[in-house]
Formats: sequence, structure tokens, C-alpha cells
Amino acid sequence: MTSGLLIYATIGLLIKGNLKENQEDMSMAKVTWTPEQIPSLDGKIILVTGANSGLGLESTRLLAGRGAEVIMACRNPEKGKAALDSIRKEHPQANLTLMPLDLADQQSVKDFAEAFKARYDHLDILLNNAGLMAPPLSRTKDGFEMQFGTNHLGHFALTGLLLDLLEKAQAPRVVTVSSVAHNFGRIYFGNLNAEKSYYRWTFYGQSKLANLMFARELHRRLRQSGSRIQSIAVHPGYSDTNLQDGTGFALFNRFFAQPQHMGCYPSVYAATSAEAKSGGYYGPNGFFEIAGYPAPARMRKLARDEQVARRLWETSEELTGIHYLDAA
Repeated sequence: MTSGLLIYATIGLLIKGNLKENQEDMSMAKVTWTPEQIPSLDGKIILVTGANSGLGLESTRLLAGRGAEVIMACRNPEKGKAALDSIRKEHPQANLTLMPLDLADQQSVKDFAEAFKARYDHLDILLNNAGLMAPPLSRTKDGFEMQFGTNHLGHFALTGLLLDLLEKAQAPRVVTVSSVAHNFGRIYFGNLNAEKSYYRWTFYGQSKLANLMFARELHRRLRQSGSRIQSIAVHPGYSDTNLQDGTGFALFNRFFAQPQHMGCYPSVYAATSAEAKSGGYYGPNGFFEIAGYPAPARMRKLARDEQVARRLWETSEELTGIHYLDAA
């Protein structure tokens, strides 16, 4: 794992230099989308999880700047308020609402969904962004391994609980943030809660593979049901965020990572562009997809395995108690 990251980081250094020289005309790949192409989002209701920092904060900044009403779902109210205030300094007219949500607590997810439904009659875009990376072994309030329980199960439950509000929107979308780390992940059905063994990076890879497989299985089930909701997966490449804090790799960010604000581009592209397709997977268009502007991304063969995806979905229903979109 360490050697793989070093390879990515070295390539990232070369890319970053190219980006600094000319961010609007990248020679590494054709640029077809930039933030200037975000359409007016007036009247749109968008929910962003983990909106108080990193990619969630940057996504919220862009979406609110184009007129959307953005609900910032944050675990820490103080950090959420500071993030909200920082956006309002740049966009004084930003329509922002802060709501508490702890994805590591299934009851918090249910309480959030109930509070959201009491306030809103529809939801245009759900951006499943929040997550954590490679912590020491710990568990959610419900006893799940923290990364699988937060990154995947929390968003699985939230999506199911808000599906009826998404159905009421004119052009609804669910965007789920995965990672290039899905490439070294597997779904450890016999050890989902790390009761037998735990290595933080393989379990991070598992959670990010689960994110990608969930987004694709959600797309399949939505199409089978005749729904208009689009389900799109993205990854941010290697971006300079606080996600790496405590992982031992934060020092690489200064030299190798692309700027934090660029890491949110695939998410915002998937949420707003007419070119983004349901069932698709998008990431940076640079070398090894570490940096750049949004483009179709590569996914490993396992991520396309519909039998594994179906088992993951059914297991997620059993663990969360949230059942929706039965398979045909």
C-alpha cells in the first residue's frame, strides 16, 4: 500500500506542476468541463453530507454560489457553523441551512431524515460525500467497523430514507463519492466488522469499493423500478484535504496533491452537468486519475460484479434495517 501511494504521489508531483502552469488548458487530457459551466441552480435543494470541511465544503461553496439552497449535514455543529460563515463571506446571499447528522449512528440518520422531511417536500440532489480514512480500529454506535459503517452504511440508510423526496424532484440525482482506493478493496462478508482481523487501509478500500458498488446497484434498481432518479459515482483523485490527517500521509499533500477546490470538481460535475450519466463513474482526467478535471473514470472488474453488489445491498439492508428498491 505504501509503495503504491508513493508511485501515485510521484506522478502527482509532475501533474501538479503542469496544473500550476496552465490549469485551464491541460496538455495531459482534453478538458471539457470547468466550474464556469455550472448552470443556474436557483430553486434547487441540495443536501451535502460532511459539508463542513474538505471536498464537502468546496462542493457546497460552488453549489451555493450558483443559487442552490444547500443543506449542510454535519456531525460537528461548531465546525459546520464556521464553514457556513466562511461561505457567506464569499457569497453573502448564499442560501445555507445547517443540520446535524452523524453517519456513524443509525438513529442519527433516522432522526435527520425525519427532520429533513418535516422541513422540505422534495430533494433535488443528494451528495453522499462524508467519510473518514484509515483510522485505528473503532466502531460506530451500532457496533459496525467505523469506516464501513460510516462511509457506506450511513449513506446507504440515508439514501433509502430520503428516496421518496428525491422521487418528487424534477431531475433528481444521487452522487456518491468513492475513491481510487476502491482498487485495493474487497468486500469481506465474513469479516465486515473486523472481528477476525483489521488493517485500516484494506478496510478503507472496502468502504470505498462499497460506495462505488452501491452507486451502481442503486442505478440498476432505480432503472428496474422505472424511477427518474439518477445515481452517479465519483472520485476526487488525490486532493489536499484534511481527510489524510492522522493517516501518516498528510505530509505528501503539500508536494503531491492537487488543490482541495479541484477535488470537488467530479462531485459538482456529476451533480449538475447534463453530460453526467446515471450509472457512470467520474474522476480527474490526469495521469492515473490523480488530478485534473472531470472525465469518465476507470473501475476495476470487481466493481462491476452484479452478484457481489446484490449481496452487498441485501447485507446492508439487514445491518441497517432500511429496505428499499427490491431487485426484480
